Amino acid sequence: MAGYIQMGMKDIITDSMPVQGTLYDPANEHDACGVGFVAQVNGRRSNRILEIGLHAICSLMHRGALDADAKTGDGAGITTQIPYKIFAKEVARMGHQLFQESDLAVGVLFLPHDNAYAQARAKAITEEVLKKRDLFLFGWREVPVNLRVLGDKAQLTMPRIEHVLIGKPWGMSDNDYERRLFLARNEIENIAEADQIRNFYIPSFSHRMICYKGLLVSASLEKFYQDLCDPDYETAFTVYHQRYSTNTFPTWPLAQPFRMLGHNGEINTVRGNRNWMEAREAELKADFWGKDIDLLKPIIQPGGSDSASLDNALEILSMSGRGILQAMHMLVPPAWRNDKRVSPELAAFYEYHSCICEPWDGPAALVFTDGITVGACLDRNGLRPARYKLTDDGIFSLGSEVGITGLDHESIIEKGRLAPGEMIAVDTAQGVLLRDEQIKNSLATRRDYKGWLQKNLTRIPDISASEIKVPEEKLDALSLTRQQVAFGYSSEDIDMILKPMFKDAAEAVGSMGDDTPLAVLSLRPRLLYTYFKQLFAQVTNPPIDPIREKLVMSLQTVMGWRRNLLSETGEHAEQVSLSSPVLSNET
Repeated sequence: MAGYIQMGMKDIITDSMPVQGTLYDPANEHDACGVGFVAQVNGRRSNRILEIGLHAICSLMHRGALDADAKTGDGAGITTQIPYKIFAKEVARMGHQLFQESDLAVGVLFLPHDNAYAQARAKAITEEVLKKRDLFLFGWREVPVNLRVLGDKAQLTMPRIEHVLIGKPWGMSDNDYERRLFLARNEIENIAEADQIRNFYIPSFSHRMICYKGLLVSASLEKFYQDLCDPDYETAFTVYHQRYSTNTFPTWPLAQPFRMLGHNGEINTVRGNRNWMEAREAELKADFWGKDIDLLKPIIQPGGSDSASLDNALEILSMSGRGILQAMHMLVPPAWRNDKRVSPELAAFYEYHSCICEPWDGPAALVFTDGITVGACLDRNGLRPARYKLTDDGIFSLGSEVGITGLDHESIIEKGRLAPGEMIAVDTAQGVLLRDEQIKNSLATRRDYKGWLQKNLTRIPDISASEIKVPEEKLDALSLTRQQVAFGYSSEDIDMILKPMFKDAAEAVGSMGDDTPLAVLSLRPRLLYTYFKQLFAQVTNPPIDPIREKLVMSLQTVMGWRRNLLSETGEHAEQVSLSSPVLSNET
């Protein structure tokens, strides 16, 4: 049965998806998976780093689901640095020569599997955009694969997978080159969408990293992609991911890692995050994007999972000059307000960025990379595991479980785990392991965030209970009852909800079902708040609220104009800060 989703600003048809008009909504895609990375701290490339990463992802096979054919999985994949030894041979075979390895970029394209004409058109669009962007086209490479390891469903929906090999314009910096590739990819997607080319997706388009992923189980990844068996495949890091699609339909594009990250967990605030990102698109501007700024829109590509949406947000922030470590702290900040260990400068960093961007709330264990720095972090609740090891020869590994890498125990000099809100990273260019405290201190001193807040942020002071004026007029029982009826309160509300709150100073907790009709369908007058229902995580997350969980949650509310997402100025802090969204006459 053919179906439809939209992914990456273009339409994708997959045989395993339900048709349009059904109750399925791709906006509800979630993930709960196995994730991790392996890196050589000194940045030296080797085939061993790939082997360890492949061993680790195979050890996480139980974290993904398996179809009845015992071959089709929810998706698995890896992201590494571009293996220059392999692709330099391909460039030479095409009649060209690389002046330096970093000039090479590789685009991975999932082309329409059932339409040769659409395949040709997608490749023609790619070539046209590369020429327009002054990017040199070395040629095309069909990716060698082994179809026998795929299950029936994976084979039916498998795209044609090709690499486009690209050369850097003379004199361009590495960062500008990566931005040029980013714009080219977005333009290719836009034109393909306008031409209604379906089942087209670009997993990676970079001169730093390359993604190999598919709708298969992790044990089949190396067997399917024959490049991964080549001893010339050398990299300084490997990011790996085994997907478990929670209440969703597995597809080739939704396999992870995405373009910059892999995610284990769920983003519970994803609807609000997507809406806020869309609301900020009108304010976007940056000198280095210039007239191409519209190619960045929509920031969140429709049809993706919660993980894909977070990846979109991370990509635009890190590409726009902030750096991947700062971008991750903006999107997934730790619980800092009630943590006495947080320095004033670091607290100012987080409070300033709360004026720009809302947190993408987990549970989340996130592994991320921009091709140079590779790292991992947990959200502020820390409800997903992330354990790490460091060997005496400088290999750092982190994953959802212990014992998955096969490293010799005698070589391990350090082991540990990430705590809630912590981050760790390896900078392969500088050859250093960046600890949580070091990362945060570096970010806190980038700008005078404390001075910007003192100058621009307006704080509404807390009002204590003793300062709130209570009307002296006392209501008699009849008047009280009349007002309760007038405002829609029932005796059940009084006995079951209000009295426990007065008695215990806590919200009443109950079980069993709620058979009260939805307010919008009820024939009786209802209180305003009963027309709203709280969204909640559907899988393995415990109930949580800002009163019981005050150490990791806050009711602090910031109001005002949210300025350009891509810049960083003192004026961004010109907002009003409230300790709670609940206002009284005094506030």
